[in-house]
Amino acid sequence: MKDESTVKIGRDGEDKASKYLESLGYKIVARNFKRRGGELDIIAKDGEILVIAEVKTLPSGNIETLSHELNLRKQKRIIETSKRFIEINRQYNDSIIRFDVLVIDMPGFPDVYHIKDAFSELV
Repeated sequence: MKDESTVKIGRDGEDKASKYLESLGYKIVARNFKRRGGELDIIAKDGEILVIAEVKTLPSGNIETLSHELNLRKQKRIIETSKRFIEINRQYNDSIIRFDVLVIDMPGFPDVYHIKDAFSELV
């Protein structure tokens, strides 16, 4: 179970990421979509593209930390949870989907480091 300070850091990071995306013209569709086995931090529209954004707040992290935090198992969980989101929200059935990662407050990087198309479903 995560402690309160970790939850607050994560929530603050998601708020910062949402504001950043909105400043770029993205429309936030949903936040913290939870289903058994997974959670989507931010779902947004970038024009016609449905963006599933994973937010990682890493104030004391580095590239290795990010790589560990976003391993293939985690990516698969995000992809599967995004399928549940689309099953429930049929209006996005025909959307092109992009998986982005927003890294918040990682030393040596911009406050919000946006990795577009960070991963995709392997077919």
